[in-house]
Amino acid sequence: MMIIMRADATQEQISQVVARVEAVGLRAHLSRGQERTLIGAIGDDRTIDKGHFAVLPGVDRVVPILRPYKLASREFSPENTVFPLDGVSIGGNEIVLIAGPCSVESRAQLMEIAHAVREAGAHALRGGAYKPRTSPYAFQGLGEEGLELLAEAREETGLPIVTEVMAPEMVPLVAKYADVLQIGARNMQNFALLHAAGESQRPVLLKRGMSATIEELLMAAEYILSHGNRRVILCERGIRTFENATRNTTDINAIPVVKSLSHLPVILDPSHSTGKWEYVLPIARAAIAAGADGLIVEVHPHPEEALSDGGQSLKPERFVEMVEQVRRIAQAIGRDVAPSPHRERLASPLGAGRRDEQ
Repeated sequence: MMIIMRADATQEQISQVVARVEAVGLRAHLSRGQERTLIGAIGDDRTIDKGHFAVLPGVDRVVPILRPYKLASREFSPENTVFPLDGVSIGGNEIVLIAGPCSVESRAQLMEIAHAVREAGAHALRGGAYKPRTSPYAFQGLGEEGLELLAEAREETGLPIVTEVMAPEMVPLVAKYADVLQIGARNMQNFALLHAAGESQRPVLLKRGMSATIEELLMAAEYILSHGNRRVILCERGIRTFENATRNTTDINAIPVVKSLSHLPVILDPSHSTGKWEYVLPIARAAIAAGADGLIVEVHPHPEEALSDGGQSLKPERFVEMVEQVRRIAQAIGRDVAPSPHRERLASPLGAGRRDEQ
């Protein structure tokens, strides 16, 4: 259930409601809006008399949340969740672009791509240090060496790092280097990993599973949110259907549907959702037109030599073209691509560890 406080409710009254929620065995989650405070009472409330909360001082009304996902729902937070990531806001009116290679292959490869996407206007650098592959014989990533290279790329370019974490025990190590923890499609329902990512209090980019429903995606986000970690980005990356003309089937419908059901920011991955570089630009345009808050795109200077997913990677010059096309689409619907704070800024001497200023 959701307890809506009056606009003039005092902090003492809010604290009293929180104490009462916790006294009956529920968890209290506060959402402070511009006009009033909402208190989500999370847990099994079927045997609890809602009227006990309705009469507390400062309470306006008590509303049941009927959806299985509580904290991720629009009922809990009618306003869009917006949070900062090193100079840009994710979930606001401006579009955020995350770009980089599927896998970190070498220092030279990563630095070339990092500088190229920064100059094109990217706001964050993606790159896999650990790679979940269908075949055990395929390239599995450089591991911690890849994380160290990503940290070096951040020092040189200023771009925050988005990289995948594959197991709960790996979260502390990856969080040491990464600005955003990515949970891939294959791990969307790895519940131990979701718990660990939530406990880390690092921003999390959660990709939709290849056969997951929208409700299952939002329930996965609920695991992260239940730890008080509000910085969650949902990512549509295509779903598995009978169609084999593309790697996956891009569910453009999911963007407006998720945004109607949830307050969390939604981005699209046109690289994985198509699997072919020639379709990345049109699907990127479609995503922004449908209301996506950003894109995550694979870029490689020599896709034919890539150790993973070269066929869906844009060359840097095509990424430049994509940014310009996306900007025009965004402007047509009253939005814009966020200015990049990294293009003119000198690299900050942060060392190889993660950033703490977010």
